[in-house]
Amino acid sequence: MKKYPVSLLLSLLVLLIVTPSVTAQENEEKVKKEAYEFTIIRDLPATPVKNQYRSGTCWSFSSLSFFESELLRSGKGEYDLSEMFVVRNAYAEKAEKYVRFHGNINFGGGGAFHDATHVMKKYGIVPEEAYAGLEIGEDKHIHGELDAVCDGFIEAVIKNKNRSLSPVWKKAFRGILDAYLGDYPETFTYHEKKYTPETFARELGINPDDYVEIGSYSHHPFYTRFILEVPDNWMLDEIYNVPLDEMMDVINFAIDNGYTVAWGSDVSEKGFSWKNGVAVVPDEELTDLSGTEKERWEKLTDDERQKALFSFEGPVKEKTITQEFRQKEFDDYQTQDDHGMHIVGTAKDQEGNLYYKVKNSWGTEDHIYEGYFYASEAFVRLKTIDVMVHKDAVPKSTRNKLGF
Repeated sequence: MKKYPVSLLLSLLVLLIVTPSVTAQENEEKVKKEAYEFTIIRDLPATPVKNQYRSGTCWSFSSLSFFESELLRSGKGEYDLSEMFVVRNAYAEKAEKYVRFHGNINFGGGGAFHDATHVMKKYGIVPEEAYAGLEIGEDKHIHGELDAVCDGFIEAVIKNKNRSLSPVWKKAFRGILDAYLGDYPETFTYHEKKYTPETFARELGINPDDYVEIGSYSHHPFYTRFILEVPDNWMLDEIYNVPLDEMMDVINFAIDNGYTVAWGSDVSEKGFSWKNGVAVVPDEELTDLSGTEKERWEKLTDDERQKALFSFEGPVKEKTITQEFRQKEFDDYQTQDDHGMHIVGTAKDQEGNLYYKVKNSWGTEDHIYEGYFYASEAFVRLKTIDVMVHKDAVPKSTRNKLGF
């Protein structure tokens, strides 16, 4: 990672200790000068930003955004695929597995990228206009009641009050999904042609087996597959494990060669600011300070230091992320399976540091980058849970090591 000039850090610290005599105009000029300025390096085709709103379905939105970009990349044109079709099928299978595990596995609205590929392979896919999943009179997804009702129902099933499970509980659960998300689209018409979910998927030509998930964890051997131990991996599916630098090579190789990346990460960090459109990992040690700058930094209170580090008024020195530090954050629950997103490009800030352009699913209203944000290289190295990419987006040397 490149180190930031001392002068830039000093300017951030000065913001904390300037006297009240500084005029509003001077403050405005300072903010303007120090704001993040991004220059796009790669900007790959993507469909419009959507809004998952009050639903825990980021995994479906990010997965289908990724596949919509895959359709653009392969020359198939622009499609708007139904996130709720994937959610509905995953919910039904999740309920069955939860019952089989006697309630000793995760159940809820969350999920993972492989849920989407599993649904597409087993059930097909439909366009948004065939299954919007908006049945409760709202124009955005609100799943609080749906999730609570599903949870209450399935808990009642596993209590087994009849001393044997009834033969109709699955039908009853599907009835809940019908009520909240809409009747299952057995057939539909799209562009004056009749389809089933299976025939529509075949026409799109996406092969779910062409996609792999990759992460980097030292508690399992590298270049093997393992069941990722995060709560939303209810399918107990496996991902490929590679060293950290190699995981980053996969992301960079994919973007450089025209492939986007489905990205699982943790955005509950202080270094993530949706308002400012950036995600960074400031270095709280700042060990390279010297002279007057170091003296001023050490005189600040802890609160003042935190405000300086997380002011988001311009680039600051970031931590160097090692395999060991990344693993410790995961082991200590500091990095969790928090949010699914879609990396669609790269950029650099005014200091020349690398960032990844990330498409989110929180809408575009009043947002600085209209639904996108920029995650620093350090943030991606530290907070990536896993990524999903096309097999051809993986460097050949890594494919050989992984055996595909």
